[in-house]
Amino acid sequence: MRLRLWQVDAFTSRVFAGNPAAVVPLDAWLPDDTLRAIAAENNLSETAFLVREAEGYRLRWFTPTIEVDLCGHATLATSYVLFRHLEPSLDRVVYQSRSGPLTVERDGNRMLLDFPEYRQEPIDPSSALIEAIGIRPLETYLGIKLMAVLPDESAVRAARPDIEKVRALPGFGLILTAPGDHSDMASRYFVPQAGVAEDPVTGAAHCQLTPYWAARLGRNALYARQVSARGGELWVEHRAPRVRLAGHAVQYLEGTIEV
Repeated sequence: MRLRLWQVDAFTSRVFAGNPAAVVPLDAWLPDDTLRAIAAENNLSETAFLVREAEGYRLRWFTPTIEVDLCGHATLATSYVLFRHLEPSLDRVVYQSRSGPLTVERDGNRMLLDFPEYRQEPIDPSSALIEAIGIRPLETYLGIKLMAVLPDESAVRAARPDIEKVRALPGFGLILTAPGDHSDMASRYFVPQAGVAEDPVTGAAHCQLTPYWAARLGRNALYARQVSARGGELWVEHRAPRVRLAGHAVQYLEGTIEV
């Protein structure tokens, strides 16, 4: 069986930056073991699979090891492929997903994603967290993900977390964040629980980051940068109980795979 595949760099306007995702459209769902094998073979933080349904598309995301409930950069990459290659007449699409309906629409030369917000509660920083990241956070929050607030962007950039210790922390992955030098917020995200040591640019993490920084800065529309080695940028807005994420995407390759 031959399947079409695109690889797209998301949350960036240039190749070799942002977060690369593979996009594989299907006529019908293949066995989950096959989807996992394709994602493992691609060896990217996410591979997105989509199937056309009566109303819109069903969208699923796989890391090299597991299926996840929500993925922003692979949704952005999928929408790039859909709007450019599969259905170029579309300006808006609604995906059905494990996180409910997700709407994506063209926003000039960007795409705009409508995602659920992630709520969180303040907690005391544990000794395990401090040992894992090598610094005591100013604030710590736990929601779907664990989030540690550091003093400044340089501390976020300099962090060298112990990935095995991060794996043992509560929450699905660890966000490090601080005020940005050239943005409203800077962050990095580590998720060894999904087989990804550091995710380069993460839409789902901004579902938790955006409400926090909107409240702290007193405005809902913000500019965010994820300061991983590849780096990426997002324009975000808190519209409780939703978060809007806008970003660019650029195609790296198009090809076919045989399974």
